[in-house]
Amino acid sequence: MKTFMVERYGDKAGVRAGEMPAPRVGADDVLVRIHAAGVNPLDLRLRDGDFKAILPYRLPLILGNDLAGVVVQVGSAVTRFAVGDEVYARPGKDRIGTFAELIAVHQDDVAIKPAALTMEEAASLPLVALTAWQALVERAHVQPGQKVLIHAGSGGVGTIAIQLAKHLGAHVATTASTAKADLVKGLGADVVVDYKQQAFETVLDGYDVVLDTLGGETLEKSLQVLKPGGKVISIAGPPDAAFARELGANAILRLTMSVLSFKIRRRAKRRNVTYSFLFMKASGAQLRELTPLIDAGKIRPVVDRVFPFAETREAMQYVEKGRAKAGKVVVAMT
Repeated sequence: MKTFMVERYGDKAGVRAGEMPAPRVGADDVLVRIHAAGVNPLDLRLRDGDFKAILPYRLPLILGNDLAGVVVQVGSAVTRFAVGDEVYARPGKDRIGTFAELIAVHQDDVAIKPAALTMEEAASLPLVALTAWQALVERAHVQPGQKVLIHAGSGGVGTIAIQLAKHLGAHVATTASTAKADLVKGLGADVVVDYKQQAFETVLDGYDVVLDTLGGETLEKSLQVLKPGGKVISIAGPPDAAFARELGANAILRLTMSVLSFKIRRRAKRRNVTYSFLFMKASGAQLRELTPLIDAGKIRPVVDRVFPFAETREAMQYVEKGRAKAGKVVVAMT
């Protein structure tokens, strides 16, 4: 089957088209013919080897972390899906590889595609929608009336997180450029801070939750807008020991991650708030909870551009150079 793969870490030119054997289908797997796949910053970080200490993939590695397609084969223990079903998924972290014609995915990680969406729209959602759900629902337990700040509101995660937070009844603030203000307001943002002209930490305060997608100084400054007992959840900051435990990491790696996040955790504790790192997990069950919201129009995908599959490397470069105006970039197989 045709794929796009990385043969050695850290080589930006090393992502290439190539042929790989069709995947083996286990008893609990569904084999999906991929129609479209989302391109995520995570793919760039995997290409560069940023996670090789905690996600020890064997090379060559097929990249790609979310998909929409059609089931063409089911394993002997599969009960929820049948050949011909249109599905979408974020494969488990150990079984990525959606920049390909076919992928075998555990049935627990798959959901029926929202009927209202095209394949390209559906492929843009799994990773970012699950990230938003796990941050705001599973970890922050956002309640009606709470104040939530979402950084980079026009990005892939931001566009979905704003809509989900608004559905949960939150008062939503976001950071975005003036050119993106109308877009994020249309998604539900109550307050838009132009990060080019204003320092968000000086105009916002009393927030219950911050979803940090940028890390660095933005993460540190986010502590200042939280009220006592507030939470900052980061997908871009340093990993912590809790994440290491989730991975089942050894004691040395747990200690390393604890050291990496010590500074930000200490600063958070001094302000009587909490910091946690989120690396989203595959979950067909959570996608099934999101699907009715998508079909009802409460959450809509934002797709910046669709590339043909043959231009997957160009699609990754487009994302890497920050050319996307808003939302997600997708590659279409057909």
